[in-house]
Amino acid sequence: KVICGQILPDGGEVGKTKGLIFGYLPQEPELDPNKTIEESLFSDSNPVLNLVKEYEKAIIDMDYPADKMQHILEEMERFNAWDFEQKAAQILGKLGIHNLKQRNDSLSGGQKKRVALAQLLIQQPDVLILDEPTNHLDLQAIEWLENLLNAHNISLIMVTHDRYFLDNVATHILELERGKLYIHNGNYAYYLEKKSQREAVFATEVARARNLMSKELEWMRR
Repeated sequence: KVICGQILPDGGEVGKTKGLIFGYLPQEPELDPNKTIEESLFSDSNPVLNLVKEYEKAIIDMDYPADKMQHILEEMERFNAWDFEQKAAQILGKLGIHNLKQRNDSLSGGQKKRVALAQLLIQQPDVLILDEPTNHLDLQAIEWLENLLNAHNISLIMVTHDRYFLDNVATHILELERGKLYIHNGNYAYYLEKKSQREAVFATEVARARNLMSKELEWMRR
């Protein structure tokens, strides 16, 4: 929430590269109850959809400025938006979203999570921030999401209890323990291995310190 600007940090600053688009999936998404799934997914706030609309407008306008057209083409390439409709349909199908006319206020918590995830993937932000992304997904949908995130080299920050998902997707693990931050360059299995090694080293140091303390106490008593 701090990274996304939803709450302010107690101290310090959040530095972001200018122009970088962040997409946030909360653990319990809230959708506008007065809208349908379709209206939520393809709203005017979707930058990729707006880009596609502008491109379609430009190609039929003979007087459309060349410099603006060049910019649109570059943006279409940046967001890989050429097959937007096909990709959107695939995302909806894989997440089991079929009735786009259904109102959001009739959805269960699991359905809302799927719609919010679909909305995020369709928007194609530069960085995904995901809170428990596999909640309410079946095994087939989780495997598809794993493949999607790995195949397109998507940058993401996530919090999850799904260790198998972490193993298959994560490349860096950050562990915050007792006020210290440990960074592990690897998946969850690699993290467990390194954490075990770190704890073994720590245990050895503690044992050595206790042994030294015993000797010092004995010396003081003498």
